[in-house]
Amino acid sequence: MNIESTERTLDLTGHFLIAMPDMGDPVFSGTVTYLLVHDDDGALGVIINRPLEVELQEVFKAAQIETYEPDVGELPVYHGGPVTPEQGFILHRRRERSWSSAITNDELSLTTSRDILVDIASKNGPEEYLFCLGYSGWTKGQIEEELKTNAWLTVKADIDIIFSPNSEKYSQALKQLGIDQAVLSGQGGQA
Repeated sequence: MNIESTERTLDLTGHFLIAMPDMGDPVFSGTVTYLLVHDDDGALGVIINRPLEVELQEVFKAAQIETYEPDVGELPVYHGGPVTPEQGFILHRRRERSWSSAITNDELSLTTSRDILVDIASKNGPEEYLFCLGYSGWTKGQIEEELKTNAWLTVKADIDIIFSPNSEKYSQALKQLGIDQAVLSGQGGQA
């Protein structure tokens, strides 16, 4: 008799990965990462709370895209992760106009095409977005192993936190779990 496993794999698509305070990897220390996709092949997301000392106007200039609205270029560029850090990725709500998006889930899209940059520069782009350089990726089973070592906390993502302009995204994500950042310990236990 052949009995198939009905065990469901962990699916963190649309969740935040919140780095524990004692995370040894400086790329992710103190970060909140939004997972756009998590399936049997691995996971892909972008860090949402690590602004770089670069503004979007510098991206427009490098891409030779003219902007007519000065305030558009004043938004920060984020470090999305260590994978292809020279590539730009725009995270935006899926319900808005469709651009040539590389990856989408039920709520958000991650777009890499030049057309969305041109539209953002002319204020015809998505209403809310993050421009990230690079993305974060995990191989099959990697996140599950990191969760076993208490490297991350996870919670269903609040999309409003992603697009909020403030620097409190880490503490806001923790509050979704009922955790005060001031009392968060770097030590975790396993039952």
